[in-house]
Amino acid sequence: MASRTLAENAQAFAVKQALKMLRQPPEECLPKLIDWAVKFDTAGVLKNQIGGVRAVLDDPNWSKYIKSLWDDIDEGVRLKIFENFIVNSALIGMARQEKVKAEHGCSVPWAILMDPTSACNLHCTGCWAAEYGNKLNLTYEEMDDIVNQANEMGTYMFLFTGGEPMVRKKDIIRLCEAHNDCVFSAFTNGTLIDEDFAGEMLRVKNFVPAISVEGFEEATDDRRGRGTYAAVVRAMDILKRHRLPFGISCCYTSKNVEVIGSEAYFDDMIAKGAKFAWFFTYMPVGRNAVPELMVTAEQRAFMYRKIREFRHTKPLFTMDFWNDGEFVGGCIAGARSYLHINAAGDIEPCAFIHYSDSNIREKTLLEAYKSPLFMAYHRNQPFNCNHLRPCPLLDNPDALARMVHESGAKSTDVEAPEDVDVLTGKCREKAEKWAVKAGELWRESGHEA
Repeated sequence: MASRTLAENAQAFAVKQALKMLRQPPEECLPKLIDWAVKFDTAGVLKNQIGGVRAVLDDPNWSKYIKSLWDDIDEGVRLKIFENFIVNSALIGMARQEKVKAEHGCSVPWAILMDPTSACNLHCTGCWAAEYGNKLNLTYEEMDDIVNQANEMGTYMFLFTGGEPMVRKKDIIRLCEAHNDCVFSAFTNGTLIDEDFAGEMLRVKNFVPAISVEGFEEATDDRRGRGTYAAVVRAMDILKRHRLPFGISCCYTSKNVEVIGSEAYFDDMIAKGAKFAWFFTYMPVGRNAVPELMVTAEQRAFMYRKIREFRHTKPLFTMDFWNDGEFVGGCIAGARSYLHINAAGDIEPCAFIHYSDSNIREKTLLEAYKSPLFMAYHRNQPFNCNHLRPCPLLDNPDALARMVHESGAKSTDVEAPEDVDVLTGKCREKAEKWAVKAGELWRESGHEA
């Protein structure tokens, strides 16, 4: 746990006192908190965020969503998550990040995604994790050190993937306990979540899973194996019964996009208790990739429209990893907002970009942020003035190839290293077709082409 300065402690104390209002019903406490925030934010730093919260409170759909966070989630868990997000990740964390950025001229991430293990209990079609088997692991001590280094520079948000991160669920809980000022999450297939683990989540209060679902039973089991959907539903039932927050992670492909983007699917996930949803499109990464699963430009546009439509009508917080580029100024990888550390310790710009010039066993995080590959991201972002084309692989493949070649970064695939020109070649046709459709959508949104 990173030590705080006197100024940080004073700010944290003031905010924690205000957050005690969260014990009241949302319709009572949130207007009070907004009024308090306006007085607290004397420099106007949070002006836009405060305005956004006011707008949310006036929207019937989002008022319903906020009320569900009080009705459906354990109070202690809700208060801990709010505190860690607002006090540590936002108030203290962002100030530290800006200080390091200014001092070192590099990016510093809001979140770090890391793989505790490459092992997985499933073998999903087209998944790179299936290549690795049970070979690679970050030790608990290495993960603990990553969190400590990150905290010093203002990063308090950590996400796990793999492999299947819940293979290491005892160490994940241990990290949550050791760093109770952080928020932890995991992209998990959900099959290893049981009653005992739910009890541990209630105890530590700062872990929120995102369960992978490919649609309904037929689509999920088709890609992930027979019986997977039933196991996922069982995990959701356990979490909902214990009043624990969770979300879903959806990979939309050419085969399941109509289901993932359907109203019935959104309604079902909300009914099962999901509070947020990540949406990812299929990427042809690794030897076992199935390029036929990549969506067409029309299918990607379909998801663009459906997610935006449901944001006005469904009480579910949604994030579209690619199509929301317009809200975050393009690509967020390369430590601009997040990065990825694989189970071998390689520090990669993104979970979908398996190239690296740094390893956590050889460099500090700060040294990695200043490495040639990460500085190439820092200099070149955004990769396109149309932020609906944010990705240096899927949308601007020449950008990734150029950065990898110029930085000397190497493929981190331990079994079948993938030449960057081969990888980007799989995306080139899709990128060209999406460029046309993205241009239409960008102009529809009121932007200049």
